[in-house]
Amino acid sequence: MEQHPILNDIAAFLKRNNDMAESTFGRLVEGNWKLINELKGKGRKRPRRLWPTTEQKIRDRMAELDGAS
Repeated sequence: MEQHPILNDIAAFLKRNNDMAESTFGRLVEGNWKLINELKGKGRKRPRRLWPTTEQKIRDRMAELDGAS
């Protein structure tokens, strides 16, 4: 199964933000420290489904956090 395209955007965001931890990112954008592992499918049969509204929320929060740096 293919990775969700947002994972590449998240990885770039983490790099731009002083190599922010994946768990910190998950807490900041959704209050879920396991978010990225769930999207990657780690420890699961398949990756977590990412609804369009949730994806937009993540993208909006990344843009907000990038603006704050």
